[in-house]
Amino acid sequence: MIVTLRPATPDDLDLLRHWDEQPQVIASDPNDDWDWEVELHRNPDWREQLIAELGDRPIGFIQIIDPAREDSHYWGDVAENLRAIDIWIGEESDLGKGYGTKMMQLALKRCFADPAVTAVLIDPLASNTRAIRFYERLGFQFVERRQFGDDDCLVYQLQRTDWLA
Repeated sequence: MIVTLRPATPDDLDLLRHWDEQPQVIASDPNDDWDWEVELHRNPDWREQLIAELGDRPIGFIQIIDPAREDSHYWGDVAENLRAIDIWIGEESDLGKGYGTKMMQLALKRCFADPAVTAVLIDPLASNTRAIRFYERLGFQFVERRQFGDDDCLVYQLQRTDWLA
């Protein structure tokens, strides 16, 4: 079965609220309020919010942002021509089946489709060893340990040159 990405819409509100309550999603993102009711109606040019589907069944969520341009300045002062990704699988029963890898490959392809993009950032919780191993297998390199609000995170980066290799 093929994994595809489509834009998230206000019709996905109940699904995203449900996924936000799942243990593996809470474990990866315990302190964020995604404000779905508002954000699903916004489409700024610096962000994509995507639903991953296996066939026609939603299985996960991806957000791709330009961290230098996004309006909350979550990443602080960062270089131009970067992207940052948030990703999760919605249901625990869909973990460990390769869907996350396929989702991430599709997201990276989207990021690097813009020839100006030099690297992609991610920020897993320092305690989320499963996610860290996942990102390292995909070629992401450790940059720094950093506090984002209440979250102790490890910042990783995938350079375009490493992705191409």
